Amino acid sequence: MKKRARVVGVGMVPFMTPRNADPYDDMAEAAVRAALRDASLDYGQVEQAYAGYVYGDSTSGQAALYRVGLTGIPVVNVNNNCSTGSTALWLARQAVESGAAECVLVVGFEQMQRGAIRSHWEDRPNPFARFDDVAHAVQGTDDGAAPMAARYFGGAGKAYAERYGTAPETFARIVVKARQHAANNPYAVFRDPLTVEEVVASPHVYGPLTRLQCCPPTCGAAAAVIASEEFAKAHGLDARVQITAQAMTTDTASSFHDGDMIKLVGYDMSAAAAGKVYEAAGVSPQDLRVVELHDCFSTNELLTYEALGLTPEGTAEKFILEGANTYGGRVVTNPSGGLLAKGHPLGATGLAQCAELVWQLRGQAGRRQVEGANLALAHNIGLGGAAVVTLYEKVS
Repeated sequence: MKKRARVVGVGMVPFMTPRNADPYDDMAEAAVRAALRDASLDYGQVEQAYAGYVYGDSTSGQAALYRVGLTGIPVVNVNNNCSTGSTALWLARQAVESGAAECVLVVGFEQMQRGAIRSHWEDRPNPFARFDDVAHAVQGTDDGAAPMAARYFGGAGKAYAERYGTAPETFARIVVKARQHAANNPYAVFRDPLTVEEVVASPHVYGPLTRLQCCPPTCGAAAAVIASEEFAKAHGLDARVQITAQAMTTDTASSFHDGDMIKLVGYDMSAAAAGKVYEAAGVSPQDLRVVELHDCFSTNELLTYEALGLTPEGTAEKFILEGANTYGGRVVTNPSGGLLAKGHPLGATGLAQCAELVWQLRGQAGRRQVEGANLALAHNIGLGGAAVVTLYEKVS
C-alpha cells in the first residue's frame, strides 16, 4: 500500500490589507507557531521546511523560520506564482511519502504592496510574454487601464459569457456568496455583506469584471505540519486528515492554441490536475461536499466549477442560480470566503486552503462547518503557470 502523508497541524493568521498588516516574518512566525501548537510538536522535531512566497528577497524563508528555531534543518524557498503555497505542500508531501523525512513543516506568507500586481524586473525577459501575446492578439492592446491579470481573467469570463449567454449578475452572485461565507471566518479580510446590485455597480474593470469581483492585495501567512502515519502514531498526534491524492500540472500547448482565453487562464491544466487526482483516489467530483478553489476573480470561480467537473461544461450559470455551490446545495465552494473575501496573499493561499479543509474534515470549522464532509478538494493555480489539486480525506 502506498505511504500516505497526514496533515497533523495547521495554523494561520488573520489576513489583512497591506496598510494594516505586520511584516512578513512576524506573520510567518505566528502561523508556524500556531501549526506546531495544533500538532503538539516542537520545532526541533521537524526534519525539513519549505517556505513559499512570491514577493521577497532570497532566503526570506530562513529569516522567518530562524525566529522559531535554529536547528540546522534544510529550509527550501519556493516561488510558483499564486500556486506557491500548494507547490510547497506538494514538495513536503513527496518528502514524507518517499521516506526522505518523517515530519516536515510548510509555511506560506506574503507581504504585498497596495495596488495591482506588477513586475519588479523590467530589465529582463517577461515570463508572461507568451500569455500577453495571446491576450493582445484576441483583445488588442488599446485598453491599458486594466491590469493584465484582470484582462486575462476578465477576457476569459467575456469569452465564456459570449459562448453560453451568461448574465453579468451571475458572476456577481459569486462575490455575494463569498462574502456570506466569509462572515463566519475570523481570518477573512472582507466580512461585510454585499448585494448583487452593489457588485455590478462597482467600477468596471474588464469584460464582466467590476472592482468587487477582483481579489484584493492581501498580506498573511499560513502553515501546515505534514508527517508520516508512523511518526504520527509514535507521537500520539491527531492524524485524522490524510492527503489521499495530489497532482501538479503546468501548461500544455492547448493553453496558447486558437486564442482561447479560457484555456489561457489555466482551464486545461486545472482539468488535467483534477483528473489525475480523481483517478488516483478512485473518486468522482460528485463525491465531494466541500471545495476550496482559486477564485482570484469571480470569472475564474465560474470556470473552475467546470474544470473540476463539479458541473458539466456550459452549465455553471445553472449551478450558481440553483445554489448548488453553497450550503444546502450539492457542494460548498470556498466556505472560507475564498480569495475574493478571505484574501489572496500569494504565497499563503494554498496553505490557507489546507487549513480550512483540515478544520472542515476535523469538524472544527464552527459556523462554516459543512456537514458530512469526509472528502475535501483544494484547487490552487498560478499563471505562468502551475495548477495544484489536492484531495484531503478524513480517515480513522
